[in-house]
Amino acid sequence: MRKVKEFIIEKLILLCGLASILFVTLIFLFLLKEGIEVFKSVGFFKFLFGKSWYPISEPPQLGILPLILGSLLVTIGAAVISIPIGIGCAIYIAEIAPQKLKEILKAGIELLAAIPSVVLGFIGMVTLVPLVKSVFHLPTGLTALSGAIMLAFMAMPTIVSIAEDAFYSVPKTYKEGALALGATHWQTIWRVLLPAASSGILAAVMLGIGRVIGETMAVMMITGNAAVIPHSIFVPVRTLTATIAAEMGEAVVGSEHYFALFAIGIVLFVISFAINVTADLFLHKRQ
Repeated sequence: MRKVKEFIIEKLILLCGLASILFVTLIFLFLLKEGIEVFKSVGFFKFLFGKSWYPISEPPQLGILPLILGSLLVTIGAAVISIPIGIGCAIYIAEIAPQKLKEILKAGIELLAAIPSVVLGFIGMVTLVPLVKSVFHLPTGLTALSGAIMLAFMAMPTIVSIAEDAFYSVPKTYKEGALALGATHWQTIWRVLLPAASSGILAAVMLGIGRVIGETMAVMMITGNAAVIPHSIFVPVRTLTATIAAEMGEAVVGSEHYFALFAIGIVLFVISFAINVTADLFLHKRQ
């Protein structure tokens, strides 16, 4: 009877795994079915590297290079801010903070992760945008920098939580052995615990970046939504996700504009897939 139960549970787990793969494949095929027409009519390279996004002009100009560059600028800015701060917070919580403070910090971080993105976007509009405008003396605070700061704030709970778990998963004997050999607490963290937890830290970073790339509402509210090629982080930008969210409700079903938004979805899907594959390859290489 026990073997029968184990067999059923194993097959159910296998079925769940196959179902997840099937769902992802079906999503990609649906996007491909709706968006492939744009690649045929506009041209693959012209669509990806065109410098003008004017979908309702005559004729429509469907170049998404400004949108790709805007997404990359905001994502890189958020990564530069969130990764060092997030890993530093994880080190402090896992290795330095007293037990009572550790519990308070963990609860606070989990609470931050639960705040809806639209609420964070509204808070960013009221507080962060005017601050960026006044500090850097800009004509508007709706810039890529504002989006990067807000997205870094949204990615940090994910990075801190998973990186902290990675530190906890390192065997205690590593730390005890380093301290027994005369290493200081900081030397133990830097030379023993960080390398040992590197796979988990990388996973935390990739999940944080994945949160940043897929974010829509907060970015749409505080980045200015200007579909132009950005020349610095202090100018308004428009991301791929914000374009889909802002224009899908206005696009005429069956129009070239409508199919172009699905093509943007394909580009987002491919970017996310590439990031996950790269992280997986790096993890296996480290192992």
